[in-house]
Amino acid sequence: MRSLWLLLGLAACARGSSTPSADAAPTAATAAAGDSTRLARRAAGVTITRDDWGIAHVRGRTDADAVFGMIYAQAEDDFNRVETNYLNSMGRLAEAEGERAVWQDLRMKLFIDPDSMLAKYAASPAWLRELMDAWADGLNYYLATHPQVRPRVITRFEPWMPLTFSEGSIGGDIERIDLGHLAAFYGDTGSRPAPATVGARPGLPEPTGSNGFAIAPSKSANRRALLLINPHTSFFFRSELHMSSEEGLDAYGAATWGQFFIYQGFNDRLGWMHTSSGADVVDEYAETVLRRGDRLVYRHGAEERPVATRTVSVPYRTADGMARREFVVYRTHHGPIVRAANGRWIAVRLMEKPIEALSQSYLRTKARSLSEFTKVMDLRANSSNNTVYADADGNIGYFHPHFIPRRDDRFDFGKPVDGSDPATDWKGLHSLAESPNVLNPSTGWIQNTNNWPYSAAGPDSPKREDFPRYMDTDGENPRGVNAMRVLGERSDFTLPTLIAAAYDRRLVAFERLIPPLLRAYDALPAGDGRRAALAEPIAALRSWDFRWSIESVPTSLAVYMGEGLYISVRREAQVHPGGVWEYLYERTTPGQKLAALAAARDTIAARFGTWRTPWGEINRFQRLTGDIVHPFSDSAPSIAVGFPSALWGSLPSFSTVTPPGTKRRYGVNGNSFVAVVEFGTDSVRARAVTAGGESGDPRSPHFNDQAARYAAGDLRPVYFYRGQLAGHVEREYHPGR
Repeated sequence: MRSLWLLLGLAACARGSSTPSADAAPTAATAAAGDSTRLARRAAGVTITRDDWGIAHVRGRTDADAVFGMIYAQAEDDFNRVETNYLNSMGRLAEAEGERAVWQDLRMKLFIDPDSMLAKYAASPAWLRELMDAWADGLNYYLATHPQVRPRVITRFEPWMPLTFSEGSIGGDIERIDLGHLAAFYGDTGSRPAPATVGARPGLPEPTGSNGFAIAPSKSANRRALLLINPHTSFFFRSELHMSSEEGLDAYGAATWGQFFIYQGFNDRLGWMHTSSGADVVDEYAETVLRRGDRLVYRHGAEERPVATRTVSVPYRTADGMARREFVVYRTHHGPIVRAANGRWIAVRLMEKPIEALSQSYLRTKARSLSEFTKVMDLRANSSNNTVYADADGNIGYFHPHFIPRRDDRFDFGKPVDGSDPATDWKGLHSLAESPNVLNPSTGWIQNTNNWPYSAAGPDSPKREDFPRYMDTDGENPRGVNAMRVLGERSDFTLPTLIAAAYDRRLVAFERLIPPLLRAYDALPAGDGRRAALAEPIAALRSWDFRWSIESVPTSLAVYMGEGLYISVRREAQVHPGGVWEYLYERTTPGQKLAALAAARDTIAARFGTWRTPWGEINRFQRLTGDIVHPFSDSAPSIAVGFPSALWGSLPSFSTVTPPGTKRRYGVNGNSFVAVVEFGTDSVRARAVTAGGESGDPRSPHFNDQAARYAAGDLRPVYFYRGQLAGHVEREYHPGR
């Protein structure tokens, strides 16, 4: 019966494909029969071992076999997220979610064209095509062997599709293009996208990104290099898995749903951690566009160049079936036009190297040494991530994004530059040696918390004045200040003490915000009514050690106070030359600080019955369904989480929303996958934890089995070697069985 379902399923996949195919099938039945035999044979050579946390350990003879197995395992765990990521990357989300996603799809289609991707697939090196073929085979085999699974849109996966989603960043460069501006330029505003996150606190600059630490043998108790992998992403954005082959692949870590490489992880020789970068790699050009008869041209120096045009079709779902909108879109040599400003059209330029990006993302997982890792970086197709690195030879490093356009630093590329001036054009890419990298600093540690590279190794960091302004636009942040202090306090790191450092409880922003608040209170005249009204909250903050915990009332007061203070001054703070944090610390008045505390007290009391509410009663982890946009409920079970948003300098991060109808704050972003790794000369040891659990199915025992460990920072052992799996195997099988 299974073989019959397989045949019917493959036939359905062949009939249902709505995307271009690289090869025309003779007939659906013939193709299905051929696929049935071929895919079943491939599946028989792949083994998936599920450990007692539900994590897939995939083994294949070739790398392509391992890719086939790992993507099959991902589909088992959460096919919806796999498909949704490709609906987004290909600009097809509106086909599932309706007209509200049209502008998001248009944004993607400005860069992603199936015919172009097919051509790039054909031009890819043979080894990469083999992996892309295996990826498509694995997903199509999953659908064929699971006829009960109904894709929302993609009924057959094509090998070129991974080129549309070639690196694992949660927010790629394309997402910097504002959808509202795009809608205003290309159409009416009636279907502009609504804010995506319901219940968020408007006006707060919620941090996104990650933490990465590397410890040299000189600072390790066992004289071995250590690595912290701590991405801060939306929850459940990546799966945890292990993939290996007889061709040298042996990588463990976090893989973004639908991608066939470990994005943040390690092999037995080295590890890599990506953090979001502040490097300026996306530029806007103000174009001077003129009409010459029936043509549009734009000025570039003494030239008038034709504006390229093409028609983009965006299908979208309606209650009555499918509809579509057609757009004529424009492009200059700088890139597509995405908005207008001050009477000029604005083009955006960013990295468009899908073959190199996909190659680099995969090849780094097979690197066996610093020299091999560096060789992969020289593809220069990583635009959005810093990399923190450690290896078994004792090397540690910080590497700035490898795709950094060379520009004339006289211009401020943080704003649209004059596209008619050839001097503003990109002039190739910087070499790796020209970036603010760090290798084996004498401090014995490296950190990056989405802060600038100029504090990556404390006093051994690159010097800001030695590099163009566009190498960083973010500056320092409170997490970076905390990380430098935490890493500088020890010289005997182990896996347990590195975990402790990763979960350090100090909130360094409040070390600077609370003392002036206390001074403002102490300076109040004796008859001022605020002295009595705020006496007890002030006493609570005066005795606080600036550390978060689930029992802490001062943490509750401080977080609500800090948020209120920031929101009240955000406009002034954002333009302050010293930066937002210096404005918040030094420029907010005593009256503003006291008012923010009074408002925090009142808000907590109104919402929870008393301002003396411990932080753990407010800050909660909850996972009820497998929905991508998660519903929350105060009446359903949830778990107290001690660490707050990284906004206040907490190294672990827990960003929250309070949807309508709820009063608590529920996590949606922040610590998602956390791992610590120790590299020995002949072995590797690691511990890890994932938000909630590996499976996206609420019926699975692995849907929420790591929630308590996640909230407590209690990392479990990683079973990297076959022998470590002994006694921890839940199931071993071939795909389709």
